[in-house]
Amino acid sequence: MHIAMALIAGGFIGTVLGLVGAGGAMLSVPILLYLFHFTPMHATTAALAVVFLAAAFGTIPKFRDKDVLIRDAATIWGIGLITNIGASALAKHIPENLIVSGFATILVIAGISMLRKPSETKSERQMPIAALIAISLTIGAMTGLFGIGGGFLAIPVLVLFFHTPQNKAAGTSLLIISLNSLTAFLAHHSIWHEINWGIPIAMGASAIVISTLASHFSSRLPAIKLRKYFAGLLFAIAIYSLLKTWLLN
Repeated sequence: MHIAMALIAGGFIGTVLGLVGAGGAMLSVPILLYLFHFTPMHATTAALAVVFLAAAFGTIPKFRDKDVLIRDAATIWGIGLITNIGASALAKHIPENLIVSGFATILVIAGISMLRKPSETKSERQMPIAALIAISLTIGAMTGLFGIGGGFLAIPVLVLFFHTPQNKAAGTSLLIISLNSLTAFLAHHSIWHEINWGIPIAMGASAIVISTLASHFSSRLPAIKLRKYFAGLLFAIAIYSLLKTWLLN
């Protein structure tokens, strides 16, 4: 039964990743926490593995369609290594309630960012170095602490402030998520042996298949509506996480 539930959950995660280009960890962590009763540290670590696999395979069709800005993605990942690895080491010493509360706060910020309207300017422009550094360090820290790949931040920045087309922003986001998630997962190696990997593996396998398929259809669906629905889901998860952590325990 748990494996069947994990396959369904992975399919849901893969659908969101493939269509929106973000949100895999923001769904994986609460699913592992509340559906399969993982601890926050184990959930974030396992989610990193699931999201890395799903995002990496979801990037493949984006590469074929030339919708991935490799240089920007590699730069964001490379600069963010500092905070990614540092935050991964720090996460072991932070109380679980604070980790969950911080995660819920990130969900709210992510939901708000998804509701922002795209810029009316159509031309693309190169991202300034200062902005790249700030974004990279922020995304790296979030990945290390909360197991979040940072796609929710990368997509609005690329679309709203640098006028990158939605398809390219989603493709670039998937590559950023892949690189950041793999880095943080390796940094969490000290607790790998504590995790029951059957459920995350089933989730990852399902997410890989579905995210790859969903990526092919992302350009045919209304991006604004997808972001609104996803934002509503994030708000609901954030509220539940806070209630569960502070009132329902």
